[in-house]
Amino acid sequence: MELEELKASWNKLDERLAESEIVNQRVLRELIQQKTKTAYDHIVRHNIFNFVVNMLIICVVFPYVYMKTPIQTVSFALVEGVMVVGLIPMIWKLSLLSRFDMLDKSSSELTRLALSYKKICHREKFWMIGAVCIAMIAFYILELGFNTEAGYELGTRLVLPLALSLLTLLLGLFFAKWQLRRHAQQMAEIEKGLQELRDFEG
Repeated sequence: MELEELKASWNKLDERLAESEIVNQRVLRELIQQKTKTAYDHIVRHNIFNFVVNMLIICVVFPYVYMKTPIQTVSFALVEGVMVVGLIPMIWKLSLLSRFDMLDKSSSELTRLALSYKKICHREKFWMIGAVCIAMIAFYILELGFNTEAGYELGTRLVLPLALSLLTLLLGLFFAKWQLRRHAQQMAEIEKGLQELRDFEG
């Protein structure tokens, strides 16, 4: 009788340990999902912020500058065109991020989406740097070489705009580098979380 009771006790203990292990795995999985979702939310907010800022510059800031200063229409159209084209990868990235559903998609599907997103970011970075540099050079050639209405001359009227433009470019590069570093950290957290979730599924 005592042996049967001992066996029953061991069986109950084994069941409790198994249930406890299942609960612990479920809690751990939920924690990983939550951490990954937090990093994902940061990236979504980052992309929405960039999109809104670019839209404000395209629709409000630069048109206001164009109306208040003697910028040529060709120069205005050049800069506006480059900025509008720059919206395409932003919209593409937001489209991919909108499909990132941790509840309905497997970790493999989410990993493929994350990889596609990283590829767009990589191409966008080098393409936009080149496009912005070319647009700035073309803008100043058009304005300084062909804008007779502005009356540019050597001295404060020419050096000051160039200095301010250079300062703006340097500040933009500084903040872009900081954003890229933060973005890379968040992407690393997402990839790590997805890898851990794949281990659970395996």
